[in-house]
Amino acid sequence: MRLSEPRVTPLDAADWDEEIRGRLDPHGNPDGVLNVMKTLARHKKLFKRWQVFANHVLFKSSMPTREKEILILRIGWLCQSEYEFGQHTIIGKEAGLTDDEIRRITKGPDAPGWSERDKLLLQATDELHGDAFMSDATWNALSAHYNTEQMMDIVFAVGQYNMVSMALNTLGVQLDDGVGGYPT
Repeated sequence: MRLSEPRVTPLDAADWDEEIRGRLDPHGNPDGVLNVMKTLARHKKLFKRWQVFANHVLFKSSMPTREKEILILRIGWLCQSEYEFGQHTIIGKEAGLTDDEIRRITKGPDAPGWSERDKLLLQATDELHGDAFMSDATWNALSAHYNTEQMMDIVFAVGQYNMVSMALNTLGVQLDDGVGGYPT
């Protein structure tokens, strides 16, 4: 973690108003709410609007979940967001990524063992992070595997998690209980 304690502390459940409670705790389990959500709840208007976009990228994207998690884990690694990497290691495993693949994500597209498609996803993430642009070669190669909506969802997934990684790092959001950080 870049910061050993939060700059912006998570909003305590005792301080949740009705709207925030509805957004954070629709099932009545305040102990299960992630630190990222409790932290962003400190800015209610931003949180409300961000949640719509974040829910599209995470839950409604046209990208297959495993492939989307490759993008998210790579941008989390590139941004050195241990919180992001830890949370999405769990989600990535649920989506079918292996421990070896998660470790190789940290090595990037040139690590041996990637399929052509996975290598291209990693390459696209590296290009978007490094230059805020995906090269024609990478775009054209990925377009052989994905339709226009999926290509757009690739760009927006990387952008969303780049932004979230910056927020997590800067606000000092700490790992949730039971969540590991980077792979060993």
